[in-house]
Amino acid sequence: MQTTPRPPGDHRATRARLLRAGQQALRTLAEDLGRPTGPGAPLFGQVQNRWLRLLPYVVAFTFMVSLLPSSVNVLVNDYGLGGGPAGALATAQTVPLMLAVTRPLQAWWVIFAADIVGAVFLATVPAGEHRIWPWPPVVIIGYLVLMLALSLRERRRTLIAVWGATGAVSLLFELARPDRSDGTWVLMFVLAGVVLLVGGALRERGAAQRKLIEQENISEAERAMRTLLEERTRIARELHDVVAHHMSVITVQADSAPYRISGIPQAAQEEFSSIAATARESLAEMRRLLGVLRSEETERHGGPEKAPQPGLAQLPKLVEGTVRAGVPVELAMPGEPVVLAPAVDLSAYRIVQEALANVVRHAPGARTRVSVTADGDGGRLTVLVVNSAPPRAAAPLESSGTGHGLVGMRERVRLVDGTLDTGPLPDGGFRVAARLPMTAKDRHPA
Repeated sequence: MQTTPRPPGDHRATRARLLRAGQQALRTLAEDLGRPTGPGAPLFGQVQNRWLRLLPYVVAFTFMVSLLPSSVNVLVNDYGLGGGPAGALATAQTVPLMLAVTRPLQAWWVIFAADIVGAVFLATVPAGEHRIWPWPPVVIIGYLVLMLALSLRERRRTLIAVWGATGAVSLLFELARPDRSDGTWVLMFVLAGVVLLVGGALRERGAAQRKLIEQENISEAERAMRTLLEERTRIARELHDVVAHHMSVITVQADSAPYRISGIPQAAQEEFSSIAATARESLAEMRRLLGVLRSEETERHGGPEKAPQPGLAQLPKLVEGTVRAGVPVELAMPGEPVVLAPAVDLSAYRIVQEALANVVRHAPGARTRVSVTADGDGGRLTVLVVNSAPPRAAAPLESSGTGHGLVGMRERVRLVDGTLDTGPLPDGGFRVAARLPMTAKDRHPA
């Protein structure tokens, strides 16, 4: 069977493609080896513990002061070099270890170049019993420390490029002087790869843990914001019924004024009709906007709630239900009825409701006192809910809360321009104290 020879053009095209691929690989290698990651930032710089931040400097300094005199001693006594060349070569191979704490890739260029120069220089020394070549043990130890610092900082492609450059130079020395090589190039190549692999794995694991912590912090912030928005939405739905009632009263009074009051001029009748029309439009617009806040589940079960919003008058019934739940509660109310703004009346009831619910969940069986008092001048209403420590035999229904109750209390107090004070007591109990104005202020006047 005869094979048709390829035309010369195909061979040239193949060589051109291989040449372009080689050039691209060399360009990528140069970029990876010349572009450090985060230069200037020390290793462990993000750690909060001060001693851990100083650990890289301590390790680098320890190896530097240990390897520098050892390298000079080996070069002078084992290889017969002079003190000047031996000191310069040992300094270039060990002192940049301090630079590796902040700029490991730049330190690698200096140490790797010094190791190559040292290997070339030692190749001219006659072979001897203790003359290991191309990488003496002191050089291998310093290089491995450098690999550890490099792996904790640089990206994976850079580590592969450094390992490849180490293996390529070691192989070139083996091919150039096989008579002098004693296998240390293989040891250098393998140990460098192991250190880079372990250090890179530790770095990626630490990066993954930091991202997980950041994501947890973001999720916690989003959860808190979602809780706040949910409480505001619930308060808005409740206040909708209060405002709608007043708007309906305005509409009815304006529509019925010409029939209830005789002798009203025509201009006044038109003014009443305009007021009624404006009130109806405002009520319809408010219902349309507040309808967005209604949950789909509520709308599916028949639309908005029809029951009137509760107030302080319903507190005895609320306390009675809490007592049936196993929490002994004492209620102290003003002797005479207190006239409150609807928003304040609703907020006071909800604060007591949330506080008693927290007692049931977190301190079942704890003795609780609910006190509602009005200032003598009728300006402020004080709502106080204090519970003692729960009995030791009573286990809490929930070990950790979601924070919805306290967030809702703060929002309701802020809505009516009041103040709220909550916190644990020395005896293990809890205290909720709210001061509310009896007449709610308009915090956003037109």
